[in-house]
Amino acid sequence: MSQQASPRETFLKIADAVKARVETDPNMTELPSAADLMSEYKISRGVALRAFAALHKDGVAEPVPGGRWRVVRAGERTDRRPLGERIADVIADERLEVGAAFPSASVLAERFGVSRPWSTTAMAARYQHMVDAVRTDIAKQVDGLLLKPEADRPDDDGAAGALLV
Repeated sequence: MSQQASPRETFLKIADAVKARVETDPNMTELPSAADLMSEYKISRGVALRAFAALHKDGVAEPVPGGRWRVVRAGERTDRRPLGERIADVIADERLEVGAAFPSASVLAERFGVSRPWSTTAMAARYQHMVDAVRTDIAKQVDGLLLKPEADRPDDDGAAGALLV
């Protein structure tokens, strides 16, 4: 009767194999995806995730929101601030003037090593207060052109108005 390896032993063996790859390839910056590990080692997603957790615990890799696990090398400095803060630094670092074109979500995703939806979400969260202010300013500018105040409502200040037809 053959004995099957326990899941604990399996994920540790896989973590050791991935760690060996990282140590032998100085250019490796990302771990294989969970799907790649599942396919290569014929394991479940749970086992792959436990292998990633073991690598994280050993200081070999760290998770990247919206992306693959990043390889961590001794002496390497990594900016771990929230993505929104790093995106905000683009304005200062590139000395963007008012009205200058801001890098697209795709460009930012590539620059920060995250998926495009993550960069879009981070920008939306970071600049939500500005979007509200711009929306209010535009509403005031077009008031009277496309909108007419609804003066018949006592609690209405007339800023939003109603669409003219």
